[in-house]
Amino acid sequence: MRLFLLVSLTMLAFAANSILGRAAVGGGYMDATGFGLWRLVSGALILAALCRIRRLETWSRERILRPSSLWGGAALTLYMAGFTLAYQDLDAGLGALVLFGVVQMSMFLWGAVRGSRPGPAQTAGAVAAFFGLAYVVWPADGAGVPLTASLLMAASGLGWGIYSLLGRGAQAPLVSTAVNFAWSSVMMLPVLLLAGGGTVVSLYGVFLAILSGAVTSGLGYALWYRVLPQLLPAVAATVQLSVPVIAILAGAVLLGESVGLRLVFGSVAVLGGIALVVRGGPGQAARQEPGKAG
Repeated sequence: MRLFLLVSLTMLAFAANSILGRAAVGGGYMDATGFGLWRLVSGALILAALCRIRRLETWSRERILRPSSLWGGAALTLYMAGFTLAYQDLDAGLGALVLFGVVQMSMFLWGAVRGSRPGPAQTAGAVAAFFGLAYVVWPADGAGVPLTASLLMAASGLGWGIYSLLGRGAQAPLVSTAVNFAWSSVMMLPVLLLAGGGTVVSLYGVFLAILSGAVTSGLGYALWYRVLPQLLPAVAATVQLSVPVIAILAGAVLLGESVGLRLVFGSVAVLGGIALVVRGGPGQAARQEPGKAG
């Protein structure tokens, strides 16, 4: 029950990131890459402060230059850069489908390679959840799909999949996330310069970016790293398909966006599929794949 609550809280944090990003960037209060950088920097600062309060060693040379830290920062940057650049030309719903579809495939494949193959019920649940999400977010007007933006979002999904898989070996989730955010803040600077970002800034936009970075990203990602070792890759991949649905429902409540029967039926499919996958036993992860140093 405790694991279920922690995972649910993490998914709510992920969905809140989408809401905050749509409010800031969609509302014209900040450009996409600038929002991403503010989000990373504020996340790094709050996580570093929490590590200091808890007297956790964060900035040792050994930890900063550890390969897992460099890979974590690079994967987070790939996710953030692809995400922010793709959404300049890609519909939000279709972008979510591409993003989480790639995340799901990458984590399923990695689990299979590591010997954690999903059973028939889990596979059926994952397929049902994915098609439920597709039904919810696919453009109703059948508009064409921008190729470049879709490839950027696919790269973002690959980055998040890698970041999540790295988190399965993190023994100090708060510290690992703080170092990852610090590295990603530095790695994001060239993306900002190349994309010409950082030109649209407002006080409200900065507030939303800091809220996203310090709370729903920084603390949310640290919590994700904490629960990942207890989840099978198939479960970790599939539960994330709930994020776009939660974000759409929250958008309806907070941003006045419309809700129809399409969302209701698709949400039932997503949640039902997730239930099938979770029944495979999320607690098996720790036994099948012991954690590595993070």
